[in-house]
Amino acid sequence: MKLKDLLQNVEVLEMHADPELEVRDICYDSRAARGDDLFVAIPGFETDGHKYIGAAVKNGASVVLCERKPEVETPYVLVRDSRLALALVSVVYYKNPASDMKIIGVTGTNGKTTSTMLIKHLLETKLGAKVGLIGTNHNMIGEEILPTERTTPESYELQKLLRDMADAGCTHVVMEVSSHSLTLHRVAGLRFAVGLFTNLTQDHLDFHGTMEAYAQAKALLFSQCEKGGVNLDDAYAKTMLDSAKCPMVTWSLEKNEADIVAKDLRLAADGVKFCALAMGSLARAKLGIPGRFSVYNALTVITCGMLLGLDAESCCDALSDAQGVKGRVEVVPTDGDYTILIDYAHTPDAMENVLRGMREVTEGRLVILFGCGGDRDRTKRPIMGRMAAEFADFFVVTSDNPRTEDPEAIVADILEGVHCQKNRYQVIVNRREAIAWVIDNHRPGDVIILAGKGHEDYQIIGKEKFHMDEREIVAEHLARRAQERS
Repeated sequence: MKLKDLLQNVEVLEMHADPELEVRDICYDSRAARGDDLFVAIPGFETDGHKYIGAAVKNGASVVLCERKPEVETPYVLVRDSRLALALVSVVYYKNPASDMKIIGVTGTNGKTTSTMLIKHLLETKLGAKVGLIGTNHNMIGEEILPTERTTPESYELQKLLRDMADAGCTHVVMEVSSHSLTLHRVAGLRFAVGLFTNLTQDHLDFHGTMEAYAQAKALLFSQCEKGGVNLDDAYAKTMLDSAKCPMVTWSLEKNEADIVAKDLRLAADGVKFCALAMGSLARAKLGIPGRFSVYNALTVITCGMLLGLDAESCCDALSDAQGVKGRVEVVPTDGDYTILIDYAHTPDAMENVLRGMREVTEGRLVILFGCGGDRDRTKRPIMGRMAAEFADFFVVTSDNPRTEDPEAIVADILEGVHCQKNRYQVIVNRREAIAWVIDNHRPGDVIILAGKGHEDYQIIGKEKFHMDEREIVAEHLARRAQERS
């Protein structure tokens, strides 16, 4: 593709290259550069791509897209924001794949993964659509599962993935849209058929700094949508609505003025039931995932379906036979009259939501095992400790992904927020040992929540990723218990 064609949507400050130059491919990692590539130099958080322009040129890159003039002799194009430019040239390079499909974006702190999976199910069952999915757990092209490294891929990889989805016959794509991806222009150049906001609670403040900045980052989604939907019960709903540049609808459990309202809630250990009053229609909804937060996820799905032209009854019918999502209030088999759930809750609000949701259906003690990730927002650690002490009957503090931090120091941060009797909690830094302990010390009727890891089947210690699947840990420990009893 000619350089001038790739740059058609980019604000060019200076052009020091032949516009007719043929570009083979685009890269932003100098090690991946090959002959006739366009190398995009991106200022990063750990390093600066401008330092590697020489390496990229040596590897064969024929032209550089950058924010500062290269120190080596090479054709280059100067731009104001190379991250944004990478996204825009990637759209053109992959022939704007989103234009061939309807893209649904879901943003928010909690509920994105479950909501996107449920929306995928809705579109497949009620529209007969082939649906792509981009999210935290994995990416999917129809039923084909692809691994993922981050919630929203970098713009070049995102456009390649969308092209693969379009070429495979997908008519719709449902994607989780992270605040990072919006701020860092990973989704620049995309136009969403529908954008949805679930909620906003403390997370990623190591990146955004304040909750207000975090909210404004999420609100960027609604400048790229044809239509949008917002959870009116969230404290930051007004920010989303005020920032929107498209028609918006709202949903709620608490406010009758919302366009879609849940009434007559019935919560049980095996799921939720409610009536959906949806823009003049009434439909009965049932979802086999327990917890009040599941009602919010269901409302997200109903809103999306109606914005795409489905009626409320069809949306509710699809929810009734939807399956749960791995790592989201996932029930794990046990050897007795107690329940083990695996949930991704790794923020204070997510912890409160899952504990409140399970409180309503727990006969014995409500127990939670959790830690906090290293090299991430430290301010939420004592808050997580306080939440556990406030909403659980008993809790175990352990490791999550400590990364390069000392696991015991992370635990100490969590304990700063714990102000309760010491007989209400246990500290076991090794997560495998902690899971074994909590199983061995259960009581009849207990609900035990293993929180934080969710779908993850690994633990990051230092900079290495080690296999660790909590489902396997539970099954192996239960097998040992059975063998010891026999």
